[in-house]
Amino acid sequence: MKAKIRIPSFFKKFYKVMTLCALYSITFAIFYLAISTQTVASEQMNLVRIVLFMLLLPLLIKYITQLVALCFYPRINNKHNIDEQNLPSVSILVPAYNEEVGITKTLRSVVNTHYNKLQIIVINDGSTDNTDDIISEFQRQHQQSDSLIEFIYLSITNAGKANALNHALKSATGDIIMTIDGDCLIDKDAVINTVKHFHQENVAAVAGNVVIGNKRRSIEIMQQLEYLFGFFLRRADSVFNAVFIIGGAAAAYRHSVLKKLGGFNHDIVTEDIEMSLRILNAGYRTRYAADAITYTEGPSDWRGLFNQRLRWKFGRFQTLLKFKNMFFSVDTKHSVYLTWLVLPLAIYGEVILMLEAVIISLFYGYSVYYNDYLPILTMIGFISVLLCLQVFLDSKPKYHRNLIMLAPVAWLIFYIVDIVELQALYRSLKRLLRKQSLTWQKWIRVGL
Repeated sequence: MKAKIRIPSFFKKFYKVMTLCALYSITFAIFYLAISTQTVASEQMNLVRIVLFMLLLPLLIKYITQLVALCFYPRINNKHNIDEQNLPSVSILVPAYNEEVGITKTLRSVVNTHYNKLQIIVINDGSTDNTDDIISEFQRQHQQSDSLIEFIYLSITNAGKANALNHALKSATGDIIMTIDGDCLIDKDAVINTVKHFHQENVAAVAGNVVIGNKRRSIEIMQQLEYLFGFFLRRADSVFNAVFIIGGAAAAYRHSVLKKLGGFNHDIVTEDIEMSLRILNAGYRTRYAADAITYTEGPSDWRGLFNQRLRWKFGRFQTLLKFKNMFFSVDTKHSVYLTWLVLPLAIYGEVILMLEAVIISLFYGYSVYYNDYLPILTMIGFISVLLCLQVFLDSKPKYHRNLIMLAPVAWLIFYIVDIVELQALYRSLKRLLRKQSLTWQKWIRVGL
């Protein structure tokens, strides 16, 4: 076995600084060219502009709609009518498969939420490492403490996350079921801030705000940026009852609805997305709790990231195919925003991703040939302002302030994200065409 070469921290920091300088140089070059060059007028230029604009128009409509809807999020997020003395009981399910690195910290973070009516159920899904010993020791210490939180430990044969969750539901007694992954840390106010969204009877599921907890390496910071952008726009989806991705790392469900719908699906690799759309398809409402923070460990190597996104993409396709009846649905129980805008554009976005190489070539080729850098400057300015806005409006703005310095170069970082998504797209389509399945993807954990 080859010894792993350790790179000195000095070189790692030097690499980060040089990479950042290179990205800034590209942005400054665009500004310089925009100021110093004269645009060449041409009818062909206008034609290229129109073609590119029409291609991106559906996505622009979606983003503009979401930005406008953000203004209404505080109104639906108003929780002043909640009776703090009569909050529902909560069961937190923690499925664990080979989570010896971080499971203790995860469980401590749950106990430290200090929610009065709390039950914790940990499911060891046939782990082959020391997960069993670690959880058993934690259970022993918990029983010896004066905590009023009920702690249940279940050890089962490995059969996947959906099976583990369904097994735990048999022992769950809470009115609200929350799920978190075995590598996550839950904020001390996450439980209370989540359950307050269930004050309306027709709200069946609430998505928490998942934040990347490891942000030392460049690949981790990239994911921090990506998560911040993605979860920020879920505020708009919440306004329109269209939160259709309620990730299992920070998900909450009304227990009665889970039972009525038959529990989690074993056949789709992303059981959380499948459950989210099943709930919406049944006519219930979903919400997003921006102040219910859960810190998750993002992959710290490219192979792990590629495999993670493959699972997400493949599972999303599986789910959309299953609920194809919701596309352009006129059923009054469905959100028009979801069925006529979000879901169709989820597919359209994948088509644009496949054509992105051609679109980028046209876009930048046109800009260079005609010296027209205004569209690029507009894009840079829009993304920079939006990123700063997202940081300042986040419930933990200090945590994300490291991203402010990336605002002028975020547009370049998102191209790297697109490459990751593109490989996941091609691998997913390949599996779907060959009718191949996908098993749970794991990567090396280092802990938060």
